[in-house]
Amino acid sequence: MDKPMDRSGLRPHSSHWGVFRAGWQDGTLVVEPHPGDPDPSPILQNFPKALRHRARIARPMIRRGWLANGPGPSDRRGRDEFVAVSWDRALDLLAGELARLRDTRGPQAIFGGSYGWSSAGRFHHAQSQIHRFLNIALGGYVRSVNSYSAGAANVIIPHVLGPFEPVTRHSITWEQVMEHTQMVLAFGGMAVKNSAVAGGGVSQHIERGAMGTAAARGCRFVLISPLRDDLPEEAGAEWQTITPGTDTAMMLGMAHTLASEGLHDRAFLDTYCTGWPEFEKYLMGRTDGVPKTAAWASAICGVPEARIAGLAREAAGKRVLITMAHALQRAEHGEQPVWMGAVLAAMLGQIGLPGGGFNYALGSIAHYGKRMVAVPVAGLPQGRNKVTEFIPVARISDMLLNPGAPFDYNGQRLTYPEISLVYWAGGNPFHHHQDINRLRRAFARVDTLVVHETAWTATARHADIVLPCTMTLEREDIAGSTTDPLLVAMHQLAEPYGEARDDYAIFAGLAARLGKEAEFTEGRTPREWLAHLYDRTRTALAERGLPAPDFETFWEMGELELPREEDTGGILGAFRRDPAANPLPTPSGKVEIFSGTIAGFGYEDCPGHPAWLAPVDVPDAANPLWIVANQPATRLHSQLDFGGTSADSKRRGREVMRIHPADAAARGIAEGDIVRLFNGRGACLAAAALSEAVMPGVVQLATGAWYDPADPEEEMPLCVHGNPNVLTRDAGTSRLAQGCTGQLTVLQVEKFTGNLPPVRAWDPPEAALATAAE
Repeated sequence: MDKPMDRSGLRPHSSHWGVFRAGWQDGTLVVEPHPGDPDPSPILQNFPKALRHRARIARPMIRRGWLANGPGPSDRRGRDEFVAVSWDRALDLLAGELARLRDTRGPQAIFGGSYGWSSAGRFHHAQSQIHRFLNIALGGYVRSVNSYSAGAANVIIPHVLGPFEPVTRHSITWEQVMEHTQMVLAFGGMAVKNSAVAGGGVSQHIERGAMGTAAARGCRFVLISPLRDDLPEEAGAEWQTITPGTDTAMMLGMAHTLASEGLHDRAFLDTYCTGWPEFEKYLMGRTDGVPKTAAWASAICGVPEARIAGLAREAAGKRVLITMAHALQRAEHGEQPVWMGAVLAAMLGQIGLPGGGFNYALGSIAHYGKRMVAVPVAGLPQGRNKVTEFIPVARISDMLLNPGAPFDYNGQRLTYPEISLVYWAGGNPFHHHQDINRLRRAFARVDTLVVHETAWTATARHADIVLPCTMTLEREDIAGSTTDPLLVAMHQLAEPYGEARDDYAIFAGLAARLGKEAEFTEGRTPREWLAHLYDRTRTALAERGLPAPDFETFWEMGELELPREEDTGGILGAFRRDPAANPLPTPSGKVEIFSGTIAGFGYEDCPGHPAWLAPVDVPDAANPLWIVANQPATRLHSQLDFGGTSADSKRRGREVMRIHPADAAARGIAEGDIVRLFNGRGACLAAAALSEAVMPGVVQLATGAWYDPADPEEEMPLCVHGNPNVLTRDAGTSRLAQGCTGQLTVLQVEKFTGNLPPVRAWDPPEAALATAAE
């Protein structure tokens, strides 16, 4: 299939970062964005060099120690050699291990990890495939809930406003912002590098243009962030620097100004909210003797008192939209800025108005700010999970290191299950999890770690059984989402690399060995599954009297435009229009400024109303700088780190760290120097870029560079590639949500003057490649 073809032969495909067409030109894969995309992502150009990169996994591999000694805890994971085996032997061994655990400990001994974006396809979605397999073949698995991106918001928003998805994705649209919004207070910004991606794919990147259109109409954008480029230039934003992690204090200072000067909307608070009197006592200092004035807030957040009070006065009476980036709640007490943002919007009386109020994560993912598709886009059914145990997704190390230990979550007292086998298909915990050295110790505790992977990520290198799977370009699928109007036929563009197989084929082979093949496959080939999933959309289109081509016609067309819902503002808009007829799905039916439910949990780290809770992890003499470990601009998380766009962004093969010139000068660091970032949890190398787009006292290093220890035998090895998660804290946001706190931590930076170690992150491990005795 890797053969030359003329440009008219480019075939449709899709990814989380955009719809595109691709084909082979003189032996090179050519990728062209969809012609209807006004602002296509450069991440698309990661594909050509990634498809046949040396980092790809060619054969099933088994860790030598596991093969020789059998299942059991081992600190050799990540250090051991691998042995190549045949597919039959790999599947036989894995099926035997799964059967052993099923029969001795039950499915509650298996953790179905698979947290990650994997593929934009509706069928070859690794997380859906593995969960279907575990449910059908074994009866279930221990699961995770919520996300690393929005772990705190996933829990707090339902208490305050209503269900997460309807509140965040179905209320404010970019169309409303362009037409109605007068002022945007963007806490953490809306970086277009983040809105370049969306689960299930995105055909039109409209965020940059929408902000430009709104700004041209006169909408005022105010960026509150340590980083100037957290809003695009088109927004014409005013940049207000702020001490990382202190946004709640700034919002409290604004709220105090509104309340003390009578600028808050008392009618809205009385009609649409509950709990204002309780919160007002705290705000005005009647409960703790500390009024949350603009001066008080300024001492914490570093924003001038006059600026805090001025923004509050300027917002009063205007159509104001308060936006909140994922970043703010990926930190200690991450629930508080989300809750306080909603309360500030309520005080301004803006919730439920077109282009006004509060919107969590607008601009963080391309799903947000779009109207909903009016017909269903089917996904692979996953069956029933009979196991009730679960963990918040960011607590995997805690679970593996502390089986049987109690933990709090959202009003429940739960117990960490005892896990013997971790099965990961899609996702890379050595990218998205914090404190990688602790994660290494956690993975050493299990009997068996199984990984499906396209390439030799650090997760694959720590596995016992590594099964090579296809990249999206090497299979057929259908891409679509609930917020993108284009359904895309993802044509196969290349043959599988080496002996790689689709996840579906791998699980079908395992299911056969476990006596569950018929139940898992339902007798369908992958193409037959695609036709089956498409039929749900086709039927819904036909019922609306819209064009509903059969599957083969759709496949030949390559794409199908779907109808979209009207822009009504969702449940918040309906609530604003008639609160009696359309109460919010909260305990009171209103916006919960004070939550009796949360107060009843008795969590000192998440009280019954939003509050300023000082973080533990703050700069000191040993660690004087903040680090912002944000999302990269050149890849989706760690996906295709070895692709062309990602690789070209590195310097001397390492990830780039930005630092303010004054902080660099104080440390003798010049542009392009290799620097060592370190704290008590670990250290990594990166290339320094001096930038005034980063406020003094802060450095920025994107996540996603594959973990690459200089010496894996060490307890705390130096990551030579620049993975910031060797530095970040593995602690929950609070007892309420137990979300990820990986956005911020503290550290020191120095110029690296030793012998520069090579970067080997993309090289296959030094494996025993000779085929083992069959």
